[in-house]
Amino acid sequence: MSHETGSAIDTYIHDLFLPHDDALEAALRNAQAAGLRSIQVPPELGRLLGILVQAIGARRVLEIGTLGGYSAIHLARALPADGRLISLELDERHAQVARQNLSHAGLADRAEVRVGAALDLLPALTADAPFDLAFIDADKESYPAYLEWCVRLVRPGGMIVVDNVLSRRGVIPPAADDAAGRGIAAMNEAAARDPRLEAIIVPTRGGRDGVLLAVVRAEAAAAT
Repeated sequence: MSHETGSAIDTYIHDLFLPHDDALEAALRNAQAAGLRSIQVPPELGRLLGILVQAIGARRVLEIGTLGGYSAIHLARALPADGRLISLELDERHAQVARQNLSHAGLADRAEVRVGAALDLLPALTADAPFDLAFIDADKESYPAYLEWCVRLVRPGGMIVVDNVLSRRGVIPPAADDAAGRGIAAMNEAAARDPRLEAIIVPTRGGRDGVLLAVVRAEAAAAT
């Protein structure tokens, strides 16, 4: 698929399904004003995240990688009034922007941003588990470890969603000098082989990237 065709597909989907949204657009402006990199999920994936939360009746959601809170808004909005999102963010400045954006969107009561290295914070989340859905969008080198933790923390029948799983030229196959590409490829392979998961990669961004969708099988509870 050519870049032009992919862009046309993105535009078509956006125009059909993604109307103007004050809170989301304010979140993007605030993140830009704070100097955050524009690496948040695209609007189409944000919409998909919200649909998945609703489709499985999720009440507890885990996010690894908050950035400015754009994807967190999509996730938290889809939760019921008594639902809860816990989002993990390494950078305190990013977390502050995300909290402001979540508050502006009226979601401060159901979304919590915890600051620190995700691999340091994840063990304590056993007290908050089980989660119904987990979304991973953070440093790619740690993707295999993040996936393993999410399999442990998400309930059987729950979902794990991972962004940017085809984002590096070195994923197929991974380049020896590309740690991020190797991390992504290792996680993709682990998800494909893991008997606790039913998984597939769906191309996104007009075929320029992909998202991993996985359901935790009932057998996972006995295996973890």
